[in-house]
Amino acid sequence: MREMSAAMARRTALAAQGLASPHPVTDRGASTRAVQKVIDRNRLLQIDSVSVLVRAHYAPLFSRVGKYDRTLVDRAAWTDTKRSPRTLVEYWAHEAALIPVEDWPLMRWRTELYEHGRWGGAKSVLERNPTLADDILAVITDSGPSSAGEIERALDVERPGRKGPWWDRSDVKVVCEQLFAAGVVSVGTRAGFVRHYDLTERVIPADILARNVDEADAVRQLVTNSAVALGIATEPDLRDYYRLSQRQTKAAIVDLVEAGTLEPVEVDGWGAPAYLHVDARIPRSANGATLLCPFDPMIFFRPRVERIFDFHYRIEIYTPQHKRIHGYYVFPFLMDGELVARVDLKGDRARSELQVLGAFVDGDRDAAVIADRLLPVLREMADWLELGTIVIGERGDLVAALAASA
Repeated sequence: MREMSAAMARRTALAAQGLASPHPVTDRGASTRAVQKVIDRNRLLQIDSVSVLVRAHYAPLFSRVGKYDRTLVDRAAWTDTKRSPRTLVEYWAHEAALIPVEDWPLMRWRTELYEHGRWGGAKSVLERNPTLADDILAVITDSGPSSAGEIERALDVERPGRKGPWWDRSDVKVVCEQLFAAGVVSVGTRAGFVRHYDLTERVIPADILARNVDEADAVRQLVTNSAVALGIATEPDLRDYYRLSQRQTKAAIVDLVEAGTLEPVEVDGWGAPAYLHVDARIPRSANGATLLCPFDPMIFFRPRVERIFDFHYRIEIYTPQHKRIHGYYVFPFLMDGELVARVDLKGDRARSELQVLGAFVDGDRDAAVIADRLLPVLREMADWLELGTIVIGERGDLVAALAASA
């Protein structure tokens, strides 16, 4: 079995993610081809509702190509014309995510698994309202892409009391999500980040929808996708990328090793078997600097982050404010192949400010060196988000050096 140092493995992982070298910085921003290359390699963009800075599915692309036109993603996911057909679609991949349309058949086994929804509540709702699913589908069939609220109004459904975004969902919303999980409806478009559901056959092209891929073949392809995106990975890493089961992933790995797609390797210090994709590149060095969103594929599996970077990272969105250590929406800062700092960011559109609420050096590193590399990244981010100024806050041992470099 081949042996690799931890540093080699880290560079391999960064190269697979397109993070081992700096991206070109141009006034025009990244090309459509550069954006598509990232999507082709990663195969998914996680979706999250947090909008304190920028939606999560936009950020990984910026981290890899720099400034780019976000409407490229919008058009790919939520518009569909003869001239510009849809190329991305929403489904449960690594949580809610955008995936290439051609990968939708690889999730068919999951739609069958989620026949009654991802949560137990959908079944009880349908037991109370046995015709509700058919009524919802009738509205969507007649009206086209519709939000849960629009469907409620069409069905003249009363919603007593105030409903929160993460709790006490209406029966209509619960059943819409059940139908989405089961693959009966998909997301035709979004407005204000609200899903507008449509019949899946009107979202997915007929030739792709007709493809039947059995579970074993689909899982092998999903694990292959994961291995390409990760470069080098343990079984739990490969499993987490698409939230597969251990049973599924282990069986796929056996087949892929036998086929020569994956090579078992031993990485110093990892303490677990690792698998190297046959086409993975092992660069001699990793350089460049970029900020990583909490939901970036490079860091969304926290045990992998600790193993590769010796970097303990927890998102603190759900932590009460007085208990937060680093902040609400913290971006790790990647510099020359290492995670060297944490930056709590917020975009204030009304003030046209990119606000650095806090910035913290990780470990025993030179704050001035980090600040000199971080500031241009912040400037590029502000330009990308059309925010006029960068405002440095007061929290953390990196803010003074940032202010001095500004």
